[in-house]
Amino acid sequence: MNSKPKKSGYVCVPYQHDKFSIDVKDMWTSSRNVKSIYFVTATFSDECKPYFPFSTNHYLLAKFDDEEKLVKDAAKFTNSKPTFVFTVDNELFERDFDNEQSFVSAYYLEYNDSEAIADVAKIIVKKDKIRQAGFAHLNLFCSDKPKFVFPHTDKIVIIEVFDERSPQSINQYCEKTRQNISRKGIVMNNFVSLSLLEKLK
Repeated sequence: MNSKPKKSGYVCVPYQHDKFSIDVKDMWTSSRNVKSIYFVTATFSDECKPYFPFSTNHYLLAKFDDEEKLVKDAAKFTNSKPTFVFTVDNELFERDFDNEQSFVSAYYLEYNDSEAIADVAKIIVKKDKIRQAGFAHLNLFCSDKPKFVFPHTDKIVIIEVFDERSPQSINQYCEKTRQNISRKGIVMNNFVSLSLLEKLK
């Protein structure tokens, strides 16, 4: 019997300097499934805020190797504020940089036909500061069900950027990439930008 291929990705848990946050950090620090953990600030786009009114500014961001293993412990990282799990379905590329990434940005496509996906991939691969990129889907874990359901969970584009400049400059770089894609007639909207403040693992 063939086992399903492992799917890697990113998980974003609200960080509130409380026992819940510390327990999650400790659990992931000792987990072999979690490759790295960062303390990050998150900026959600205005379009997404109505769907996630309980989102906060500070998160723990972890990169995981196997979605199935991560989700088995979902109860341990679920509380009243939403936790976002981005699972990569199709990795475009990963470049080997000496330095860690400094920014992770997630977008959503309003339409994801194969032509649009090919155009997005062509533009992103040319950007030399992008360390890793892929198409993903989003799962939400929250004990309080959001009032509105976000309709684009299966059309996420996620990129990691390495740049020594300020977060504002990196944000502009990402925005320029998004605009290049929009010029192709592809509606790709900002979902969330994560600025990595401190590496915890």
